Amino acid sequence: MRNAEVIRQWQILREIETRRVGVTIHELAEHAGVSTRTIRRDLQALQEAGFAVYDEGEENETKRWKLDAQPFRSVQEGLTVSDVAALYLSRSLVEALSGWPLAEELRAAFAKIERGLNPRTREFLATLPDVISTKAGPRAAPGGGRLVGVTRRLLQAIRDRRVIEMRYFSATSNRAKSYEAHPYRLALAHGGVYLVAWVPQYGEFRTFAGARIERLAVREDAFKQTRKLPDDLFNASMGIFSAPPERVELEFEAGVAPHVRDRLWHESQQVEELADGRIRMALDVSNDWALRSWLLGFGSRVRVLAPKALAATLREEFRRGEEIYR
Repeated sequence: MRNAEVIRQWQILREIETRRVGVTIHELAEHAGVSTRTIRRDLQALQEAGFAVYDEGEENETKRWKLDAQPFRSVQEGLTVSDVAALYLSRSLVEALSGWPLAEELRAAFAKIERGLNPRTREFLATLPDVISTKAGPRAAPGGGRLVGVTRRLLQAIRDRRVIEMRYFSATSNRAKSYEAHPYRLALAHGGVYLVAWVPQYGEFRTFAGARIERLAVREDAFKQTRKLPDDLFNASMGIFSAPPERVELEFEAGVAPHVRDRLWHESQQVEELADGRIRMALDVSNDWALRSWLLGFGSRVRVLAPKALAATLREEFRRGEEIYR
């Protein structure tokens, strides 16, 4: 499985990086739990990918593999002012994500880049916030230090394929539950960090909000990745849910048509212009909370044509809202 190969190769790279005197193929094989032949293929793949991995020694059995202390020196030297400006602005967007596990590494990387820039370039970068600004969307409440610690440990558990135990507050049941899980992926979405993990107790993948993990323990025992996650894990949803898509047909009033028309809300959307300025839209998306929340944001300016069950759900929401504000 390609995903398992990438994780293993990342583990190999990290192991070589942390061992200043180098590491043998046999040590890498024992660490990763695979054959030496597999390790040789992984090392070749890393070299072909541009990582400065090299070996030292006479005999193949005693050769020690190392990583160049500055493997990306040529990349930094090749950056243009526009490249650095784009990275600078991208950093501000990433740093706005609550619980981003590599925030410190990101700041350190930019500090190294900035030290290598001449004063005029640094002066140029300092003016960027006056010209282009970024605004973060909704994100986790203050207290992100604990969340960063949790996501860092999750990232390491995913790399090493370690079983985790956690106490998690479920918004669905409105109470905390204990889970044993196999962590597969961290997903950055909607201003937060989410864990996608296989839960043996339920025999399925589940998504957990990092901010609602109350306690986390990473066990020593490892699990085998026998299942594969799609790259576009939440593609069918307008949020961070995993559910089959269905055809949704909508009609928007003329007053909100320009706003709706100017954005790509989902890859599947098809827009039809109506004579009186209204627009009709069809999407193949999950009928989940994210879709309903998006539709409610337009209030009475959107009408659900199909499916009927979705229209009935929104009608009930409006009825309850009328009772609240009566």
